[in-house]
Amino acid sequence: MSLACIVSIIVLIVVLLVGAPIPFAFMGAILSIVMIGGYDYSFLVPYGYASAGTILLIAIPMFILAGSIMEKSGIGEAIVNLADLFVGRIKGGLCIVMTIACALFGAVSGSGLATLSCIGSIMLPRMYAAGYPRGVSSALISSASLLGLLIPPSMNMILFAFVGGQSVLACFLATVIPGIILVIFLSGTSVFLLRKDPNIQLPPRIEKGQRAKHYSKSILGSIPAMLAPVIILGGIYSGMMTPTEAAAIAVLYSIPVGWFVYKGLTLKTLKEGFIYSAKTAGAVLTMLCCVMMLSRLYVMEQLPRAIIDGLFSISDNPQILIIFVNIFLIIIGMLMDDTSAILLTTPIMLPVVTALGVEPIHYAAIMAINLGLGCVTPPTAPFLYFGSRVGGAPINEMLKPTLWYIFCAWIPTLIITTYIPKLALFLPTMFGYL
Repeated sequence: MSLACIVSIIVLIVVLLVGAPIPFAFMGAILSIVMIGGYDYSFLVPYGYASAGTILLIAIPMFILAGSIMEKSGIGEAIVNLADLFVGRIKGGLCIVMTIACALFGAVSGSGLATLSCIGSIMLPRMYAAGYPRGVSSALISSASLLGLLIPPSMNMILFAFVGGQSVLACFLATVIPGIILVIFLSGTSVFLLRKDPNIQLPPRIEKGQRAKHYSKSILGSIPAMLAPVIILGGIYSGMMTPTEAAAIAVLYSIPVGWFVYKGLTLKTLKEGFIYSAKTAGAVLTMLCCVMMLSRLYVMEQLPRAIIDGLFSISDNPQILIIFVNIFLIIIGMLMDDTSAILLTTPIMLPVVTALGVEPIHYAAIMAINLGLGCVTPPTAPFLYFGSRVGGAPINEMLKPTLWYIFCAWIPTLIITTYIPKLALFLPTMFGYL
């Protein structure tokens, strides 16, 4: 590894640790390579601009906008009511309801933060009123909201597919089964943690004569909300829509549903959604432009080859080396947000894992789980702190249940996904993308 490459990595880490905006960290790393390596920088800006100028990336602000509209419009409430209908009366059942609701909302928003703020604001007051501990509840929403990174459509999988040159639809499908496995493990861990809690109150039984009315009201009320993932994913996988077109349809569908059906959308919240979408998309595209320039320099400096040689100097067993890759991704997920981590690591690590015999689509699922795990792993854990604010729970009350979720849900899901590739590759293969 060259001196320029080493210095740029040090600059990148130091700038990240001091808390500067992530694009500044990328630019600092770029400048250090250019200055020390003596590169002609005139090709970099056109390269970065051209890399970000693709119609596929229009899907990102569209999905962000759709998620923001759904968060504010009452669609999340309908999804929660549907999940509560089936498992709400089990002890610890509201934890299962929240986990399933996060998965379903992730299927229409594609955003972990939108899922956390929407489902958290709906479910956590219900759970507190029913005697659920604040620490467990807030720790669960911090982990379960990250299902929005796994359940398609996922903004991060769009970015991975674009940067890694893979099929967007194949990346979407690769994370479905790992996402379902994580739902099961999170739900099971929650029920285990709360099995002896005497403070939890089960909701009163619905009188026999009222059950049909209650069930039909909840199911009928959820149909407009649940049609969103059917339209979006059905349109994508049937070939009728591209991901970009599906994202636009998601916006066009969510506005009238939120306004006229659930009546939670107003001109003010719609305006806030447009502003948030524009700001987030601008930040993502700025990072993308910077990262594409930095990754180009790293490739020219042969950083992926240096990593491959370093790994094989440790061991020639791919099963052992993939453990080091997982640890690296978890650490990256702890240091920066998931979007930045995907943009930075994909062009560097994709050649590495390919050399280890890992399919790129399989790596998409591995990376998504690793980065989700990094987002709730102390000490940085951005989603853990956001969950603490949304749930009003002190971090010290959340740490113990968070560790339970890490060791009993996240790590088992990661191990299963890593070492049973067919789970991630089954759906892409079935749909003909592999």
